[in-house]
Amino acid sequence: MTVDTATPASPMQAHCQTCRLNSLCLPLALGLDALDDFDAIIRRRAPLKRGEALFDATTPFTHLFAVRCGSLKQSVTQAHGEERITHFYLPGELVGLDGLASGGHPGLIQALETTAVCAIPFAQLDRLSGELPELRHALYRSMSRELHDDRYWLCRLAGHTAEARLASFIIDLSHRFQRCGLSPTRFRLPMARADIGSHLGLAVETISRLMGRFQQAGLLRAARREITLLEYARLAAVARGETPLHE
Repeated sequence: MTVDTATPASPMQAHCQTCRLNSLCLPLALGLDALDDFDAIIRRRAPLKRGEALFDATTPFTHLFAVRCGSLKQSVTQAHGEERITHFYLPGELVGLDGLASGGHPGLIQALETTAVCAIPFAQLDRLSGELPELRHALYRSMSRELHDDRYWLCRLAGHTAEARLASFIIDLSHRFQRCGLSPTRFRLPMARADIGSHLGLAVETISRLMGRFQQAGLLRAARREITLLEYARLAAVARGETPLHE
């Protein structure tokens, strides 16, 4: 699969200067002149439809992508042929950093809903970051955050109960929605419960059962994919394994 990088943004398209997510993406802390230089290398492609692939494991690494709106999932095929979802990406987050070391991507990236991304040619980004130390630091921060998140999830998935895994997932989503300017206590899950189960290593029936238990305990309210957190502190305690729920 080849990456469609589209064309430079037209005056009618969004620009970094006016994007509400520019404080989350790589333009963080750039001055106006530097922001113009960064904006000049961005390619904004047509939005992806639900289920459409951004790239797959056969795509060579040439670009990073910043999610403008919508959401994406990354899946890999394991040795025994089972597909496992490894990441979800929300607005303001960078996609593709894991392709830098190998020159390729470890899995398939698909849109969970209508999703718009900014394509950032890495060769031009690398050159520009050499001229703009603040851009280089922002890139390092993004890499560090991804490493931190990966290690966090390894810890959460290893040795934690099913209820702690799901509670951690919901708390993590709350933090990420808040970071991109949305409500941390009322949000819509862009992914299906089967996707959540694949990500957490749990059966979809387990996800549904635990959602029911969380509601019965008064921790949250779930109406299809709409989630309202009612007892954030208690849910966070469940995520840490401090307050297990009992049948």
